[in-house]
Amino acid sequence: MKKPGALLPEHEGLRRAVEWLATQPEWDAATLDEAARRFDLSPLDEEFLLARFLGQRHDKPVP
Repeated sequence: MKKPGALLPEHEGLRRAVEWLATQPEWDAATLDEAARRFDLSPLDEEFLLARFLGQRHDKPVP
């Protein structure tokens, strides 16, 4: 759902960040930080990325 005055639907940046992360060779704190900056994520969305991706390997699917 789109917030009033927002250019993109809610959490669209997070969706794009996850797509971008899928193309990266590894998921470390620096890569997750870059995704947060690149896609202008909210602190809550950045916390989600850190909790979900930090320490996981690429060959393990994210449920």
